[in-house]
Formats: sequence, C-alpha cells, structure tokens
Amino acid sequence: MKSFPRVQTAAAASLIAIPLLLSGCGIFGSQGAAQIDPPPADVEAQMLQTADQVNQTSSSGKTSTLNSNQATIYLKNDQGLLAPVSLNLPQGSKEGKLNQIMESLVQGGTYASSIPEGFQGVLPKGTQVTNVTVDKKQKLAVVEFTKPFTKYDVKDERKIMEAVTWTLTDNPDVQNVQIWVDGQKLNEMPVGHLPLNQPLNRTVGINLELTPGANISQTSPVTVYFASSTDSGIPYFVPVTRLVPAGDDSVKAALAQLIQGPVQGDGLQQVLTSNTTVEQVETAKDGVVTVSLKDDMFKPGEKIPAQLLQSLVLTVTENTKNGKVRIWMNGSKDVVGDDNQKYSEPVSRPEALNQIPI
Repeated sequence: MKSFPRVQTAAAASLIAIPLLLSGCGIFGSQGAAQIDPPPADVEAQMLQTADQVNQTSSSGKTSTLNSNQATIYLKNDQGLLAPVSLNLPQGSKEGKLNQIMESLVQGGTYASSIPEGFQGVLPKGTQVTNVTVDKKQKLAVVEFTKPFTKYDVKDERKIMEAVTWTLTDNPDVQNVQIWVDGQKLNEMPVGHLPLNQPLNRTVGINLELTPGANISQTSPVTVYFASSTDSGIPYFVPVTRLVPAGDDSVKAALAQLIQGPVQGDGLQQVLTSNTTVEQVETAKDGVVTVSLKDDMFKPGEKIPAQLLQSLVLTVTENTKNGKVRIWMNGSKDVVGDDNQKYSEPVSRPEALNQIPI
C-alpha cells in the first residue's frame, strides 16, 4: 500500500494548468474571497448537537506522527479558508508535541517562523496552551487555553472551533475534543456563544458552505478537497464541508460535490470536469474502496494529473471508514498519474499533507 508522494515544486506548472482547462475561464481566485454568511445560531446548535452521534472520518488511513517532528496544522490562508499544512516542529515528548501543535495555531506565537507565507494561525495573540490531555479509551482530547483565548473577533469564532478540532483529530488517538479555559470546561464559545455542550469532532465540518434554506435535520455533512495554490505557485488542498440529503451514500455524495466544483471567488480550483461521471463506488472485503470514473477528456494510456487523483483519494478517505483507495478511469484498470504513481493500486492518505516551503 502506498501513500501518494509530495507534489514537487517543479511539477507545479502542470498541476496548476489543469484547472484552466477544466474551468474554461481561468483559475478561480483572481477576485476577492467569497463571503459565506455563518449559519444562524439555531442551525449551529442543530449541527453541533449531532456532532457526538456520527464521526464520518476514520483514523484507519492515518499513521500517528506524535513522536516525530512533523505535524499537520489547520491554518487560515489569504482567502480566509482553513487548510492543513505540514509543519516541522522541535522534537519532544508525546504530551509536549500536542501542546506544540496547539501553540502553532496562535497568531504571532512561538512557532510563527515555521508557518509558510500566506498562512496564519487563528488563535488570538497572547493565547497560551496550558495543557492537552488525551483519554485514549474515549479518544477524547481536552485542550486548555489561557484567558487571552477569549479575545477574538466574533467572525473568527467558527474558524477557531474548526481549526482546533480538525488539528487535534488529525491524530488517530483523537476523535473528539473539549475546550477548556483557565481550568473551566466551556459549554459555549465565549464571544458568539456557539454551543459546546457536546465534544467536538469532524462532523462540525470545516469551511462550511451552507445552502440557504437547508433543513439541517434532513442533511448530513460531506467534506471534499479542492485545489488551491500559494502566490508562488505551490499547489495545496483545501477541505470544504457541504450538506447533502441525509441517507445518501457519503462517498458518492462527496464525489458529486467534487464534480460540482468550488464556489467562484473563494480562491479554489476545480479538479474534475463537469462531464465527469461516477460509474461505480465499491468497497471490497479488504477495505479498499474502488472508484470507477468516466471522463472523455482523458484518452486511454494517458497520464492523469496527480492533483486530480490526489483530490479523489483525500475526498474518499475523508468520507469513509476505509483508508485505502484505488481509481479506475474510462474502464481502464491501469491508471497512472503524471507523478508516475499508479493510482489503480491501493493508495492511502498521506501522513504529511500540504508540505509548503517556508
């Protein structure tokens, strides 16, 4: 089983060119960031109350990096969207590593020099991490911050909640998160009062796009990975959560959203053409998810953009309990990316996502 390799800088031009072909009108992001209104308070309450009931994201495809010096941190990009970025942090104990991970989210904090240009943490300046403890039996992480944590702009409240949750749950020992401040468990966020009466997990979503009038009780979240790039042309992936009708197959629904593409103006790039169709999604007894696609844009034997294939792997593994994916295209069971990786054989989610040079 292989995880897909880091996208090399030298290949950036070819990877960035594909959204031009797919969109037909250039790369999204030349405009300002799209402003997505936060969900109303009652909608937030409904979403967060269900967060302890369903955890769609499996840790089976992840490998613990707590004892290494590399960690994935969810940082805000220039468009205001959260993106996973792999950072190299000083070596330390497992407990120290978790503290370091959280401290990396602090704006202008101890590890600010480790953060690539164009990204920043979401926690208010001056915030300190008192402790992070993990109950492995419950897979629950409790993170305790100092009082400056409460000094943020209300518009950043959901991003803070998302960044803390998704950063900690990137580790396989953690599925749920509680936030404490100065020795007290929070039952709601301190500024905008988003409810925290249940432990947080990835069902809260990330970079949530809420369709106006959506009935939350009749929907479930899926998260897809679109492409973006830094000002210097380094490609990376950004997760976006959308709501789909409850009861829909989560993988098929997520792939449909990936084909639909990003919202214009949010700085994200389309990775699949609107003509792409999903012919079959099948999970084998060994846990490998096979995704069969059809897209006449690609000829038999042609290498397929790695960015497209990697986006598929990330999206599928985010929405299933299985951590291995293989992709077939136009009936071919021999699919090779332009990174020379064979994606028709089982591929796993990478340990280090979005390695962006400082």
